[in-house]
Amino acid sequence: MTKITEEEFAGIVRGVYDDRESICRHNPIGSTEETLLWMTMCCLGSYLSLSDVETPCFPSKPDAETYRNAIGFILTGRMVESFDHMKHLKLFQTAEVSAK
Repeated sequence: MTKITEEEFAGIVRGVYDDRESICRHNPIGSTEETLLWMTMCCLGSYLSLSDVETPCFPSKPDAETYRNAIGFILTGRMVESFDHMKHLKLFQTAEVSAK
């Protein structure tokens, strides 16, 4: 099983945040925060080489809280050393994108 460090996770979150304009423009799935959390979840799936069985799926339309919980679920048992992933995800709560 592939594991992730806090530094690697923070880098993924920062990369998603830095690319938020393009991500939101090409994936208008919900609010800016929801879209960035969704992208982070997808990046984690790829980074950690999750199988289809290990990737969270949702019975209804997910919201920001659902994505935050899914990210926590993905990280459970996959952190090199335990860290507070939520402090990094707070970056998305105030994220905005320009209207284009």
